[in-house]
Amino acid sequence: MSKILIVDDDPDFVHTTQLVLESQGYEVISASNGDQGLVKVREEQPDLVILDVVMSSVLDGLHMSEMMYANPAYREIPILMVTSIANIDYAALFPTDEYIHIDTFLTKPIALDRLLKEVERFLGQAAGQES
Repeated sequence: MSKILIVDDDPDFVHTTQLVLESQGYEVISASNGDQGLVKVREEQPDLVILDVVMSSVLDGLHMSEMMYANPAYREIPILMVTSIANIDYAALFPTDEYIHIDTFLTKPIALDRLLKEVERFLGQAAGQES
């Protein structure tokens, strides 16, 4: 069973996403900021991280992705960045793609079926269909 870490400070997003992913057979853990997320990465060794940008600081999620990339043990864990930063005042602070270490960038609000397709793209077939 693939393990997914959701790092987001929006409890509604975390809860809804967790329910959808668990219904598809994924194991889901969560953290509400980048520091907690890094602890969970070390403790849980997830197969995929779904990561917000703006949490306890404006670029908290980017910092977490940089810390993961800097550690060879975590560099290969795919990161789906799901955020609404494009719709807020801090959008100008967001660096260009060449400076961020994520695999996919999705803008909130996102349809959960689209999120599932991205998860399945990185983890292979749907968890409930594994043999």
